[in-house]
Order: sequence, then structure tokens, then C-alpha cells
Amino acid sequence: MTTTVNFTGSVDRELLKRAKVIAAKSDTSINALFNAELRYLVETFEAAEGTGNQNFRTLLDFSLGRVGDADALTALGIDSQEDLFLLMAQAHLPMPRIPERQTQQMVASLNALMV
Repeated sequence: MTTTVNFTGSVDRELLKRAKVIAAKSDTSINALFNAELRYLVETFEAAEGTGNQNFRTLLDFSLGRVGDADALTALGIDSQEDLFLLMAQAHLPMPRIPERQTQQMVASLNALMV
């Protein structure tokens, strides 16, 4: 028997609107969508970790912008960004955020153009 607990979280308003549309089109609730995605993430991560496979961790870190594409390619032993993005899709992970360092470099470059 599964016990549920309530928790409080925050989400971007626009993302919540989009999630409501998906839930309505899928004849389900946002709660059910969230539970399914969180369960998938946790179970996939635990299964990979249980076998000593660090690939999912690498893909998750890439998705969250913790590592860049070059580091992810090296860690995964692949040489193609296309293969990296295919692995991201197969793992049901969102496309990556740009790492903070890279974002700051881009901002600095754009600011330098305005001088």
C-alpha cells in the first residue's frame, strides 16, 4: 500500500499553465503527471545507480546544466552531439540548461558589444 503525503513546491506560472493544458488533453491531473514523471526520474536514477551505471547521472547533470556537452560526451564515451541528444530523449530528460559559467560569458560578450 502506497502512502501519499502533501508537500508544497513552487513552479513557474507559465509552466503551470502549460501543464494544465497537457493534463486536460490527457484527461488526468497535474498531480498525476507530476507523480508519474517524478517516479520515472527516481526509479531510473536508482536502477542505474544500483548497477553502477553512471550514464543517467551524467545525462541528468547535463540536463540541469551542471556539466557541459564536451564533458558529457567524454563521460559517456560518445563523440556526437546528436547521439547525446538521442540519449537525452531516450532517458526522458529535458534538453539542457546552459551552465551558469557559459551563461555569464554570453552576457559579458553581449554587454561588450554594447560599449
